[in-house]
Parts: sequence; C-alpha cells; structure tokens
Amino acid sequence: MTRSIAVFGTGPGVGQAVARRYGKEGYEVVLVARRREPLDALARELTDGGVTTHVVAADLARTGDVPALAERIRASVGDPTAFYYGPVPGGQMFVPAVDLTPELLQERVPITLDTLLALVREFLPAMVERGDGAVLTAQGAAAVRGRPNMSGWPTLLAAQRNYLQSLAAEVAGKGVHVGALYIGARIAGTPFEADYERRRAQGEPVPDMPAADPAELAGILWDMHTRRDRHEAVVPAGLLDG
Repeated sequence: MTRSIAVFGTGPGVGQAVARRYGKEGYEVVLVARRREPLDALARELTDGGVTTHVVAADLARTGDVPALAERIRASVGDPTAFYYGPVPGGQMFVPAVDLTPELLQERVPITLDTLLALVREFLPAMVERGDGAVLTAQGAAAVRGRPNMSGWPTLLAAQRNYLQSLAAEVAGKGVHVGALYIGARIAGTPFEADYERRRAQGEPVPDMPAADPAELAGILWDMHTRRDRHEAVVPAGLLDG
C-alpha cells in the first residue's frame, strides 16, 4: 500500500519542510493551505524530484468545510497514512495577558482547535483500522510555558496540547502515534524570521532567540513518527528546564 501524508498548513517553514521530508521517504504528499500559488510552486518542486504530489487549496479556519476537504483528499490518496497540522492564524498572535480578550481568543479557536478535532475524527478511524498512522503538529514553545507578553494564541495552543496528550494516550496501543514539536526559535525562511532580522538590523529591541533550520525540525517529527519513542519534543533542547 502506498503511504501518504496530508500536510495541513503547508506554509514557509516547517510545513513545507515536512512535505519535502516525507516525499523523500517515499510518501505521496497532499499539500493543503489557503493560497494555491505557493502550493503549486512546491508541488512542481516535489514532482520534479519524483514525489507524487496533490494540491488542495482550503481555508482551515472554516471548520464546516472539513467533510468536503476530507473527501477531496480521499479522492487523491484515500485515507492518509499520516497528517501534519500546523496552520498559523492571521492577525496579532501575541498580546500581554492583561490585554487578552474573549474576542481575540474566539477568532482563533476554529483554526487552532476545531478544524484539528474535525480532521482527527475524519482520518483517525482508518488509521486505527489499519493499525498504523500518525498525527503530527509543530507549534511555538509558548504553548508549554506561559511567558510575559506572549499570551493570546498560545493560550489556545496550550489547550490543543492538552487534547493531543489525551489523544496520544488513548491511541498508543492501536498503532497510531501522536507527535508534537514545540519550537522556541525563529525558523529560517518564515515571515517571522524576516521581520526579526529587519527589526534587529534597524536597532530595534528583539528577544534573544536561536535560529532553527526547518529541515531539521521536520527531521525531528519524522523521527518521532518512525521511532515512536516520545510524544513531545522541544527545540532547543533544555529550553524549558528550570
């Protein structure tokens, strides 16, 4: 049986790197994101490298579209062997906790929680029936530990983490691995990295953050999937010690 992965949130950085890594490992790849042009460009790159690639443009903030989205994916690869979920909401992601409002959180609930839950409900049953599968994510390390002036979206990512921890425990004996990567670094090739470098070059105060290679981050997710020896990883190592 051909192995396949659906990459939900195939943006610059980890999403694209996951697509490249799994394609290199012989997986068919389904690229999913809102904007089709970048997906088509990545699909051409992967196809030129011998990877069977499918493009599905979809707005992952529209949870009600998930059943139709799942059918589009099944029409290409059947139920995927694995999926990666890592879309980023638009707008302001970080605010001081004293300024956080219910409205700011509510706007980000669909893309952070609701759509992920809906996708799990679509694709997990086939993984369990096969006795093989993986649900993978990559998010910011602020989901693991609250930090000053970094409330907002991380509040929902912490809830997502709680859900994934419970899911991991429930499916561990059924052949399905749940792996979550939490990143406390700026990721090369992303808009965040470009803005960070611009601000630093202009002499603006920026936090001291290490850089991370998205290919290395995708490699960690691949190792978590294939070795199945841990459900969570943090980059850089030791970030949350103490």
